Amino acid sequence: MKHRVVITGLGVMTALGKDKDTFWNNLMAGKSGITPIQGFDVSDYPTKIAAQVHDFNPEEYMERKDARKLDRFVQFAVAATAEALKDSKLNVREDADPERVGVIIGSGIGGLGTFEDQHSILLEKGPKRISPFFIPMMIANMASGHVSIIHGAKGPNVAPVTACASGSHAIGDAFKFIQSGEADVMITGGAEATIRPTGLAGFCSMRAMSTRNDDPTAASRPFDTGRDGFVMGEGSGILILESLEHAQKRGAHIYAEVIGYGLSADAFHMTEPDPDGPARCMKMAIRTAGIQPEDIDYINAHGTSTPVGDKSETRAIKMALGEHAANIAVSSTKSMTGHLLGAAGGVEALICALSLQNQIIAPTINLHDQDPECDLDYVPNEPRQANLNVVMSNSFGFGGHNASIILKKFEA
Repeated sequence: MKHRVVITGLGVMTALGKDKDTFWNNLMAGKSGITPIQGFDVSDYPTKIAAQVHDFNPEEYMERKDARKLDRFVQFAVAATAEALKDSKLNVREDADPERVGVIIGSGIGGLGTFEDQHSILLEKGPKRISPFFIPMMIANMASGHVSIIHGAKGPNVAPVTACASGSHAIGDAFKFIQSGEADVMITGGAEATIRPTGLAGFCSMRAMSTRNDDPTAASRPFDTGRDGFVMGEGSGILILESLEHAQKRGAHIYAEVIGYGLSADAFHMTEPDPDGPARCMKMAIRTAGIQPEDIDYINAHGTSTPVGDKSETRAIKMALGEHAANIAVSSTKSMTGHLLGAAGGVEALICALSLQNQIIAPTINLHDQDPECDLDYVPNEPRQANLNVVMSNSFGFGGHNASIILKKFEA
C-alpha cells in the first residue's frame, strides 16, 4: 500500500524573510534580497554581493550554550524547523510516535564557516587549540542530527549532500519514506551558510557568479540576455511532511500533496549541465506521479542566472514536456532569493506549496530582455494569478545530480 503524503508545515530563513508570511509577501512584491556583502572584507573579490540573512539571532530559537556549538547552517536549519513545526502545530513528542518521525535535511557544503575559523586557529595557535567541537560542528549531517536531538525524532535520519540538488533530494527521499509506510512524519528540506571568504573566492575563481556589484537587486536575472552568473544566498527551507492519515487524524492544515519525485545523473561533466539528465529526471517525476506532461501547470525552475545553465534547463523542459512546454508558466525565484545552493530545493518546494494554496505564481524579476534561446513563459517581473493544480520544482547540482519534485493541490 502506498500512503498519500501531504505538506502540513512550512519554515523558512532567507534574505527575504525569517518567517513564512514575511517571505511570501516579499516574494509577491518582487523584492530582491541581494545586498552588498557584510561580515568580511570583499574589496579584492570580483563579486561583492550576496543574499545574506541579516539580523539573525540564533538565541531566539535555541539556548546560547547550544548555539555556540552549532555552525551557522545548522542554526538556520534549527530555526526554520522551529518555524515549520509551529506552523504545523506539531509537537513530535506529544502528537506523534517519535520512532516514526524522521529528519532529512540536505546541505551542499555544510559547516564551511567552522572549517575556516578552525583552520585559522590551527595556523596561528597550533593543533592543541583546535576546538573539540570542530568536527561535529562542521559535518553536513549535523542539521539532521541536531533537529532530531532537539525534537526527539527517532525515525529515519539521513543527510543528502548532492550540491544544489541536496534540498530537493531530501524532500524526495522523505516523501518515499512516508509513502512506503516507514514513517508517519518527516522534517525535511535544506540548509546552507557559505557566504564566507573561501566560499566566495571559490565561486569567483570559477567565474560562476554575477559581478553586477553596482546594482545588487538587478544582479540575478535568469533567462535575461544580460545575465552574468548566479548570486549566492544562504538560509534554510524546511517542510513538514505527513501521511494523509496522520495529518487528518490530528486535524492538520494541509498546504499541498507530494505526488512525484524524480532523480537522475547527467554522467557528463563536473560542472557543465547536460539537458538530457534533467529531462530524464523530470520524466521520472511525472511517471512516479502517475500523471501526463500536460497536467503540469507551473515549474519553479532551477534558473540560476548563468549563461549556460538557463539555456540548458530550457532545452531540458522542452525535452521532458514536449509541445506542452510552450503552454506552461516557468519562473525562477532565485532572481529574488539568490541561489541557496543545498538549501535551494527546500525553499523552492515551500514556494510551490504556497503557490498552490494561494493560486498565484511568483515572478522572475529583472527579466527585461529575454534571451531568444530561453523562449518559454518565465512570468516576467510581476506575480500572476493562475489556476494551479500540479506544479514541479527543479534542482540541479554540480556532479550532474538532478532532482524534481511534483506537488498537487490537495483534494480529500
